[in-house]
Amino acid sequence: MAPRKFFVGGNWKCVNTRPLQSRFESDNGTGEDVKKIVTVLNEAEVPSEDVVEVVVSPPYVFLAQVKGLLRLDFAVAAQNCWVRKGGAFTGEIRRLLLRQNHCVVIFEFVADKVAYALSQGLKAIACIGETLEQRESGTTMDVVAAQTKAIAEKISDWTNVVLAYEPVWAIGTGKVATPAQAQEVHDGLRKWLHSNVSPAVAESTRIIYGGSVNGANSKELAAQPDVDGFLVGGASLKPEFVDIIKAATVKSSSA
Repeated sequence: MAPRKFFVGGNWKCVNTRPLQSRFESDNGTGEDVKKIVTVLNEAEVPSEDVVEVVVSPPYVFLAQVKGLLRLDFAVAAQNCWVRKGGAFTGEIRRLLLRQNHCVVIFEFVADKVAYALSQGLKAIACIGETLEQRESGTTMDVVAAQTKAIAEKISDWTNVVLAYEPVWAIGTGKVATPAQAQEVHDGLRKWLHSNVSPAVAESTRIIYGGSVNGANSKELAAQPDVDGFLVGGASLKPEFVDIIKAATVKSSSA
């Protein structure tokens, strides 16, 4: 079976671009701010598409703008998607609008959304992870296995699913799982998939890490055998996101 291609996703969330710029007037970003981020990405020298798959996920209001400006070897993702065709659901985003923008979708813990997105021809990054209390109590694997089981019970084809391990205690806190901690969970998840889904799915599914990934720690994390990439939050708004993408060369050089 072919090696798993390294995957780097940048989740822009509400777009706070202060780390990227010396002057910034809006907490949630503007079209001009987004253009500056895209310009940095467009001018970056990164490994080829054969080595790394890159996806960025701006807020919904900037999807079309980013799609129109971003280099063609980077994909654009939506951060969420509703599970029905439409209706009186304030704030939800219909899958049809996302398909028109050729998006993948980032989800957190919602197996129904993963299943629905796949059924509508989208791809999904499915996020799982434990709280600090759960890690300290030694139940991390029980928690992430239960979350993965919920997804496995809803889908039969994992081809278009990327599984993202995002420990809740490391999201936006500056704390990061050590490479050994990340590898331990990723290895456990792959073994769970092997035993409960299939050996082929376990071998082919990319399991990426998210939680305060930055340019300084990305190479060491990428060197772990079962870490297939990253889902990056705050650092995806900074020039160091390019360094995180380049961490894919650690994996390709050892292949």
